[in-house]
Amino acid sequence: MLRVTASSDDAGSRLDAVLARAPGIGSRVEAQRLIGDGAVRVNGEVRAKRHALARGDVIEVTLPVRATPGELRPEDLAVPVVFADEYLLVVDKPAGMVTHPSRGHATGTLVHGLLGGGIAGGDDPERPGIVHRLDRDTSGLVLVARDDRTHRRLGRMMRDREIDRRYLALVYGGFPPALTVDRPVGRDPRRRTRQAVLAVGGREAVTHFRRLEEIGPLALVEARLDTGRTHQVRVHLENAGFPVLGDPVYGRGRPDHGLGRQFLHAYRLAFPHPVTGEAVALESPLPADLAAALAGARARSAEAG
Repeated sequence: MLRVTASSDDAGSRLDAVLARAPGIGSRVEAQRLIGDGAVRVNGEVRAKRHALARGDVIEVTLPVRATPGELRPEDLAVPVVFADEYLLVVDKPAGMVTHPSRGHATGTLVHGLLGGGIAGGDDPERPGIVHRLDRDTSGLVLVARDDRTHRRLGRMMRDREIDRRYLALVYGGFPPALTVDRPVGRDPRRRTRQAVLAVGGREAVTHFRRLEEIGPLALVEARLDTGRTHQVRVHLENAGFPVLGDPVYGRGRPDHGLGRQFLHAYRLAFPHPVTGEAVALESPLPADLAAALAGARARSAEAG
């Protein structure tokens, strides 16, 4: 736990600006990430990044447990690479693999599997090259940089919404033909292990959904991200009343028909190459478990008439 008391010089300054100067934080981006994750409280209350501080305000930060750079060692995890050049990689992450080291996941992550491939870039030594992440049990395409300059460019492109990321999800409920959810997302103050739509303290989150197929009580939908918050697609779908099949956290206890994980797959990634400007568009087919779940849903719907 990091505790900072606002000085007279800090009075009137934004929370993220003051926090960025605190020991162990190091940047405004990191400060905003911690605030968005609900890890920061001012006088015991969650506040937005723009919150103006007063002299004597006590800022408390729950810092994540981080691995040290020396603990990272390459591992042969046979991660499928779908695109590679001297500047970047696009890989097809399998379900069950964590993107980068975190509490309880010191080995066996996507980062460990790619360390031998020359990934690099970014300020976080335990996330070299990582531009965005997928949840452990979400499969699909992940973009990774191989040098710091490319990482910075890809980060800017992500913020400017120049990278087209699309998911396939099988959800419960009578899904409409199209739906856009524009609701801020942050750590649930009542259940710290999950995210939630928050009126105060959340970060901007926008997801565009399109129904591809009605399958009895289920629907196959495409999700296109404008932003990339933790669990964004799953949280937005639950909040809109259409939980993802098999989601153990946001699925509202609905049956998963033996799937064993959320039906969520990052199937498409398209972007202008950050160095050459060439258009890159890649797709990943549904993995076997999701393809089988989709076929089962269609069979049950046909039997029900």
